[in-house]
Amino acid sequence: MLDQLEKLREEALQALDTIQDEASLQSWAAQFIGKKGAVTQALRGMGQLPKEERPAFGKLANDVKVTLEAAYAEREAMLEAQRLAHDLEEGEIDITLPGRTLERGRLHPATQTLRRFYRIWGDMGFQVYRSRDVETDEMNFTMLNMPPHHPARDMQDTFYTTEPNIILRTHTSAGQIRAMRELGENGTQPIRVILPGMCYRYEQITARSEVQFHQVEGLVIGRNIRMSDLKGTITEFARRMFGAETQVRFRASYFPFTEPSMEVDVSSADERLTKGTGWLEIAGCGMVHPVVLRNGGYDPSVWSGFAFGMGPERITMQRHDIRDIRMFWGNDLRFLKQF
Repeated sequence: MLDQLEKLREEALQALDTIQDEASLQSWAAQFIGKKGAVTQALRGMGQLPKEERPAFGKLANDVKVTLEAAYAEREAMLEAQRLAHDLEEGEIDITLPGRTLERGRLHPATQTLRRFYRIWGDMGFQVYRSRDVETDEMNFTMLNMPPHHPARDMQDTFYTTEPNIILRTHTSAGQIRAMRELGENGTQPIRVILPGMCYRYEQITARSEVQFHQVEGLVIGRNIRMSDLKGTITEFARRMFGAETQVRFRASYFPFTEPSMEVDVSSADERLTKGTGWLEIAGCGMVHPVVLRNGGYDPSVWSGFAFGMGPERITMQRHDIRDIRMFWGNDLRFLKQF
């Protein structure tokens, strides 16, 4: 029986020396030192031996088991080291290769147009005034000469909140009263500001309209401000924005917070955008209504002013021949990377 154990040890060690993968190693362990392995079976059969042979057999069987377990652990460690070395070799980085440059981010096209607005209007002496996105019904409508039930309110579909009379502003004109009251020092100081920001309207989303969009409001208050000042200011902006040869025309329109009111077009040779008319609409404007001046703290008999509103997305669409306003908010990198 002792010779059989020695033979079992020699056979097991020889088989172990040929193993080169984890699966074969596990099969070897199950064959020799597992719960149903040869060494375990030999120990279980020790009770059938004569009493005088059991101590020597038991000692040798335990020695064989310890030897094989140690050999198994050594082989397992060797295979793990080989696997790790292989992984390191396969994943070796060739430092002689040029590195991959990180792709730089870009400004959103609407942001680019807004910054162009800021530069142009800043050069013309306007400061940026930030107004709030969440407004009161009073500031968004009533103070702008649109009292409750006024038909002009139907011109803009409004997002209402769960708080009474709290809405998402439908136009940046809602900041006019706040700008006059904050910067006008009780109607004693002239002001010249632009009010950029996001507006929200509960409308059907189409290729030409969105539920959210940027708008840049302009407001000038002073003594003896005339319609000619408005026309000259808008014309200068248009030529700085679209080129010195740009022609500008003004068309009569209606806005409740300005009187008289106009819409502004610029000349364009792109018939696809102008539909053959040769003109593109870029803004609405007018002289500030006396009611709005009074609500802002100014005396209309002493002070006058003009206001205008422009859409950066619409101007960006016109400059780059973009046919669908939804592209601005789709986060499609194929579109954004062009700017």
